[in-house]
Amino acid sequence: MTGLAPPQARGDRYKWVALSNTTLGVLMSLMDASIVIIAMPAIFGGIGLDPLDPANIGYLLWMILGYLLVQAVLVVALGRLGDMFGRVKMYNRGFVIFTLASVALSFDPFHAGQGALWLIGWRAVQAVGGAMLTANSAAILTDAFPVQQRGMALGVNQISALTGQFLGLVIGGLLSEIDWRAVFWVSVPIGVFGTIWSYRSLREVGSARVARIDWPGNFTFAAGAALILAAITYGIQPYGGHSTGWSNPLVLGGIALGVALLVVFGMIETRVAEPMFRLSLFRMRAFAAGNLAALLVAIARGGLQFMIIIWLQGIWLPLHGYDFAATPLWAGIYMLPLTAGFLIAGPVSGSLSDRFGARLLATTGLLLLAGAFLGLMALPVNFSYPAFAVLLALSGIGQGMFSAPNTSAVMGSVPPGERGVASGMRATFQNSGTALSIGVFFSLMVVGLAGSLPDTLSAGLRAQGVPAAVAAEAANLPPVSTLFAAFLGANPVAHLLGPSGALSTLPPANREALTGTEFFPQLISEPFHHGLVTVFTAAAVMAVIAALASISRGRSPLTERTPA
Repeated sequence: MTGLAPPQARGDRYKWVALSNTTLGVLMSLMDASIVIIAMPAIFGGIGLDPLDPANIGYLLWMILGYLLVQAVLVVALGRLGDMFGRVKMYNRGFVIFTLASVALSFDPFHAGQGALWLIGWRAVQAVGGAMLTANSAAILTDAFPVQQRGMALGVNQISALTGQFLGLVIGGLLSEIDWRAVFWVSVPIGVFGTIWSYRSLREVGSARVARIDWPGNFTFAAGAALILAAITYGIQPYGGHSTGWSNPLVLGGIALGVALLVVFGMIETRVAEPMFRLSLFRMRAFAAGNLAALLVAIARGGLQFMIIIWLQGIWLPLHGYDFAATPLWAGIYMLPLTAGFLIAGPVSGSLSDRFGARLLATTGLLLLAGAFLGLMALPVNFSYPAFAVLLALSGIGQGMFSAPNTSAVMGSVPPGERGVASGMRATFQNSGTALSIGVFFSLMVVGLAGSLPDTLSAGLRAQGVPAAVAAEAANLPPVSTLFAAFLGANPVAHLLGPSGALSTLPPANREALTGTEFFPQLISEPFHHGLVTVFTAAAVMAVIAALASISRGRSPLTERTPA
């Protein structure tokens, strides 16, 4: 009769099971954060909403940002609850919630605004499940792996999460060609399989801590962070004749109140016995520097992702003969060098950081990322794809070199009993950075377009025979509509001229030129490039500051190594 495997063999098997399952969980969670971006035109068409109507911009933004906002607000609290009640228990329930929400999303019974609100609401519920997965996955791996393999494990986990963001773009484009509901259905079989697998295979390795829930801290943090991120979301939208909403008293008041609540939150956390947010962890240089660098990289990465999508879908692909309806799918495909860079550099750099420490690898990766931003900024709008692909791959390699070692260093710097809350805090910085990037970079781009697009658009329309009054009216519509048209891979010219009926009165050649694949991309190329330079300059500066933070983290504690 075969005896039981020795304890070390059983432990070796378990750590690989934990890595496989948590990798699936974070991949699914982060994939769903981006899958709706490409599929948004199909989703809006399915529920009967015009994505280019300025009145519907709020629905579009909340469909994308609501998921990120909920995750940013809740991951710390859910990581803390994992420390208290069991990380595996919280993780398993996250799989269940995520899967049930995916089912509800695919059965939207409403249309128009009500249909959009149904999707936004259930996306928020889905984000709760996703937050339970991401908040506890890194802590589960840190418990399961010895220190000399931890960087590799966290690198695989982290890179699969980042890869999920970009795979979501490709998968969203593919599935939206079939049916918009398939965008949500795809998570259901993955979620069912992952739920059964996690309940049967994962076990608590770390010890749960008996503690009280910090209700005042949870409330002030959630309210403060939600107010700031929501205000930034509305800051993108036009207000009172301005191209953005940053002069809106509600936006400014929301940011001020949110900051005030976070100050109160900080005061509470220094006074309660069992704080939700361990501010004392920031006294550890490796933890503080690593999280600062991660926040800056998340903002820069979000700017890269959204600007590249606009660049490809709104300009480059149409100029190269792709129909606007096909650009979302092909944009995801042409961005694959970025994903490949993640997949190559992440696990390799994670393993190397186990041997040589995180500081050199992470800092070098950030400098490569800054160089990629500068290279992209130097490209012409109608670039040569091989040069573009090399820069995307360089960006992916740089991010992979940073993310895996940085995650390992951050998680390895905290005591075992604090790994759940540390994982949640790390995820909060990343999710908040992505949400902030949309507000920051979209605002920069909208302001840049507002300065030159109206005159360019008016002149271009008049040159095609559009009456001056109609051209002026179309040119004065909010530039955010034009930006989102490019973002969604749509030609807005017919939409702009539709209410006046001017398009139908033009000669066929002019009408074909206006609605073809070249007029709109050529029209916005110069204004877009001005905004692109601003965005990528800001992103490069953030990457350099992140590199300075990374180099200041100190040496990794390699003396902690224990036998595998």
